[in-house]
Amino acid sequence: MGANLPGRLGNPDMDIKDDPRADPRMIKAMGPLGLDVAPAMAPVDASSPLEDILAFCAESEVGFDALGGALTAGTPPVEGVTSYTEVIQGMDGNDINLYIHKPTDVAGPLPAIVHTHGGGMVILEAASVGFQRWRDELAATGLIVIGVEFRNGAGVLGPHPFPAGLNDCASATQWVIANAESLGASKVIISGESGGGNLSIATALKAKEEGWLEGIAGVYSQCPYISNLYESPPPELPSLVENDNYLLNSERQMAALATIYDPSGANATNPLAWPYHAEKSELTGLPPFVISVNELDPLRDEGLAFYRKLLAAEVSVVSRTVNGTCHAGDCLFLDAMPEVYRSTVRDIKGFADAL
Repeated sequence: MGANLPGRLGNPDMDIKDDPRADPRMIKAMGPLGLDVAPAMAPVDASSPLEDILAFCAESEVGFDALGGALTAGTPPVEGVTSYTEVIQGMDGNDINLYIHKPTDVAGPLPAIVHTHGGGMVILEAASVGFQRWRDELAATGLIVIGVEFRNGAGVLGPHPFPAGLNDCASATQWVIANAESLGASKVIISGESGGGNLSIATALKAKEEGWLEGIAGVYSQCPYISNLYESPPPELPSLVENDNYLLNSERQMAALATIYDPSGANATNPLAWPYHAEKSELTGLPPFVISVNELDPLRDEGLAFYRKLLAAEVSVVSRTVNGTCHAGDCLFLDAMPEVYRSTVRDIKGFADAL
């Protein structure tokens, strides 16, 4: 520890509002919501009874769901986009809602984005206001965007632990690939943030394992939650300490979510559950990637470490760091930082077009 080190590496009691790296526009928006200081200590950790963790997840889901709408409510609705719902059957025999958003005035086949939303694979719904807005913003740039209502490890759509949510994302991606012509899709890209960043990567790994990878043109993974090393952060992932309690808490909150995703612990290092643990041979041959991380995110370094693994496996990959932002800050603060929010939207669009 030392005063010259960033964040909580230098000052273990630092709040994000006092971190000189933080974007002041973001801090101003976080303040009224109490997000500019450390979150209340989670009442559970990885060793808590499953019923207690499930109750904590249900409570957390309500708060995070409201947050998505509150941070975008001041910006006028997106125009020029239409949406509808398609219900498909997943590989496990369950129904899956797909929320399909298309630009109304753009002709010709367009890239399709299969969006796997955030929530640690255990909470939140693709139908929520914040994720609807994200899909609309992407579609308005000239993309077809398909939001997957996958089963969660907890919350309203739970409890369905791994691999239920991954199976739903894979089923949705296979459906989009098979129906590309009728959808008007020229290619299929998978993209998601946080837990959805995990699922976007894991879907590509599953596709490779099962032999249908050629249908996936690329993966754009944002602030991926992929290591399952939260209870005892290792030295090779210093951001888990440096940025701990900046919106997220590592050793209790994120570790508890990881437990509910895989209650038995049997998949602790399974790359389909936690892609950080993928070996070079499992990554070789994957399609082009973007790994986007946030400077002030506890998860930053696991995303960067995975980027380096992709490089070592000779995958075409680009990494970007969105400076001054907390976990998923470039997806959350539309009202406060429209330039930052829409820069990421443009980057996803540019990536899709370039493939």
